[in-house]
Amino acid sequence: MIRKTLLAAFCASAVLILATPVSAAQPQQMKSEEGTVEVTTVTRGLEHPWSVAFLPDQQGMLVTERSGNLRRVSPDGKLSAPLSGVPDVWARSQGGLLDVVLSPDFKRDRTVYLSYAEAGKDGKAGTAVGRGQLSEDFKSLEDFNVIFRQQPKLSTGNHFGSRLVFDRDGYLFITLGENNDRPTAQDLDKLQGKIVRIYPDGKVPDDNPFVGQKNVRPEIWSYGIRNPQGAALNPWHGTLWENEHGPKGGDELNIIERGKNYGWPLATHGDNYSGAPIPEAQGKTAEGTEGPHHVWQLSPGLSGMAFYDSDRFKAWQRNVFIGGLVSKDLIRLEFEGDKVVHEERLLGDLGERIRDVRQGPDGFLYVLTDEGDGALYKVGLK
Repeated sequence: MIRKTLLAAFCASAVLILATPVSAAQPQQMKSEEGTVEVTTVTRGLEHPWSVAFLPDQQGMLVTERSGNLRRVSPDGKLSAPLSGVPDVWARSQGGLLDVVLSPDFKRDRTVYLSYAEAGKDGKAGTAVGRGQLSEDFKSLEDFNVIFRQQPKLSTGNHFGSRLVFDRDGYLFITLGENNDRPTAQDLDKLQGKIVRIYPDGKVPDDNPFVGQKNVRPEIWSYGIRNPQGAALNPWHGTLWENEHGPKGGDELNIIERGKNYGWPLATHGDNYSGAPIPEAQGKTAEGTEGPHHVWQLSPGLSGMAFYDSDRFKAWQRNVFIGGLVSKDLIRLEFEGDKVVHEERLLGDLGERIRDVRQGPDGFLYVLTDEGDGALYKVGLK
């Protein structure tokens, strides 16, 4: 009788453990300048996740995997099967399924925007953006259609960008890498190394800075960009901020303005990976170009970026958080006005490449790690 009772108790405990959501796991605690940081695993088993977007009304999150899957993470941390209706992606090297954002009017139109690497006819690829409607059962994207294509297609696997950001007026900004073809970032007849601004349906606004100019792509908002891996709208000023990888050294944080040239490859704080100078570079500055707002001489491998504007953790208010792929940490920046005055590195104990960081509706930070067994973490102060 005693053995049967013990066995029943053991089985009940095992069932309880198996049924416990991943998100109920005990948080890891890590020291920081502002107190103890608690890191809770929301879910694991993601294949090189790239971006996360929050569904309204506590319906969970959408997460992209670079291999081409879009998945839903339920509020209790359960990972769905891949959604159907997602476009085929060119999943090689840095290419694949990249950013995901919701329409500003998602509650009405259920529209989801995706950026991804799209194959060309000659074995090369470029960044594309499309949109579809999320089904009520969260299992598919319906009526997906492409609204933007980077032309020409020049990438053999590198420097696609790309982040998607809606501004306060509903315009969509797309950040585009130069496909590791440096001079194209200065060529205004190409969409490499650019930030473009379009309407949500892909049409070009008449007030874009280069509209009507001969041999210039009208989508272009700014140019001279290398490989933009993070972008976010400043919630206090409504300005677009962007970060990008330098070559060997010289990762940049930029405040993006209409029609401005951000210098690459004419100006850079880095060198070629061989250690040789960038052939086109005139130095750290070049006439007619904008210098970086902030620069890292030793590259962290910048990735996703988030402004913190919640009241939940007052010590983080008006900070900016940026993921580090190479440094394997979360960078916290403090400001006086728009000037960076202090930097702290967090989450280094995880030892994982950080691909994306977003502020959740609950005021916590949510962090994706770029690993074969990638994780989604919930991060806050104790």
